[in-house]
Amino acid sequence: MNFAHDNHIYFYGGIHPDDSKALSASEAIKDAPLLDKYTVIVGQNIGAPPKLLVKKGDTVKKGQKIAEPAGFVSVPLHSPTSGTVSALTDIVGVFGTMASAVEITPDGKDEFCELQKLDWETATPEQVLAKIADAGLVGMGGAAFPTAVKLSPPKTKKIDVLIINGAECEPYLTADYRLMIETPERVLRGAAIFAKVLGVKTIMVGVEANKPDAVEKLRNAGADKFGIEVKSLRVRYPQGAEKQLIYALTGRKVPAGGLPMDVGCVVQNVGTCAAAADAVCEGKPLIERVTTVTGSKVARPGNWRLRLGTPISKALELCGGCKDGVAKIVSGGPMMGLAQISLDTTIMKSSSGILVLGRDEVAQYANQPCIRCGKCVDTCPMELMPGPLSLYVENERFDLAEKEHAMDCMECGSCAFVCPSRRPLVQHFKRAKAEIGAMRKARAAGAAAKGGKG
Repeated sequence: MNFAHDNHIYFYGGIHPDDSKALSASEAIKDAPLLDKYTVIVGQNIGAPPKLLVKKGDTVKKGQKIAEPAGFVSVPLHSPTSGTVSALTDIVGVFGTMASAVEITPDGKDEFCELQKLDWETATPEQVLAKIADAGLVGMGGAAFPTAVKLSPPKTKKIDVLIINGAECEPYLTADYRLMIETPERVLRGAAIFAKVLGVKTIMVGVEANKPDAVEKLRNAGADKFGIEVKSLRVRYPQGAEKQLIYALTGRKVPAGGLPMDVGCVVQNVGTCAAAADAVCEGKPLIERVTTVTGSKVARPGNWRLRLGTPISKALELCGGCKDGVAKIVSGGPMMGLAQISLDTTIMKSSSGILVLGRDEVAQYANQPCIRCGKCVDTCPMELMPGPLSLYVENERFDLAEKEHAMDCMECGSCAFVCPSRRPLVQHFKRAKAEIGAMRKARAAGAAAKGGKG
């Protein structure tokens, strides 16, 4: 199906996977009932995990801060309900490793702590930024980068464009779509709040053209009043990736190894915008998020507002459980999500989806020899050479992988999607980035030691 779109700048590469969004796109957001226990993972952001402020036996209110930032790139954590801290424990996290967590047993009252609202239109940018930081906001598109840090670029970086990511190009996921459909004014208000902090006048929301009703809802909800331009974008994965979105909307190309701020842009997700509106205008910290629970093996796919600390098992129960023949459960979408080894893993600030796939939908990587067909080169949106890069990794030549810009890989999975040899390309590049990171640390330590001796 073809959809009209506004932009005429196309990023290089990309693919057209079956989006499978119809499973949940028409399902309105529902509020999950109060559970008998929440196990909130402490480290929910890129950067330093926050420092705990509570101990076993403490009573807490809904929205109360239970952990404070442990550095500049860190965010606080808040209780998803009122009750008692029943344990400080470890559970299996989304990455399959053990993660520190706070277990909270609700008292049934679901009583908020005292909330402090802020009139963002009369407040200073510094006051608004402090409010966002105190609410524990992170990028809710999956990156989990602290929002306040992203809104604090160095003074040497002049930001003149704010881009709001409403593309939601990842197959199956419809959480952002439902937010734009159901509460477009929250998204727009959050975008205007971010623009005030950054001091920018140009604000654009990019939405893929297969969501024309979302584009219309945003435009009709007062985008003009906030000076926001809503753009319909070409449908192509990964349209929602920061660098590709920036190029599609502005024609600016983020340099290799660079960041959006290097070309005067800041990108925020629509979910983060809605959370910012709640944080500033209502005083509510980030303690819940909309998550798509979907897949062919989910009895009743849908979109749920889930509190942090909700187990995957409970989220699936809300959707009627799973059908027979489940082969894989993924946190996130099929392209960039992570397969889960435990249903006890809980919802985090970055949990955009829970995807349940059947046996006929899961293919094992064969890791056959590369046949030099070039399909991965044609589809890589970062214009890398995935085939040769994967060979460097197999031969543990991480020095060569570094020279060929392996660190620029965004792990979108486009190369693996088209590879006829079914090579585990994304896994290769994940390893390469970890090894290169270790090499760089070793080089820096060596340089520091040499300098100290001098």
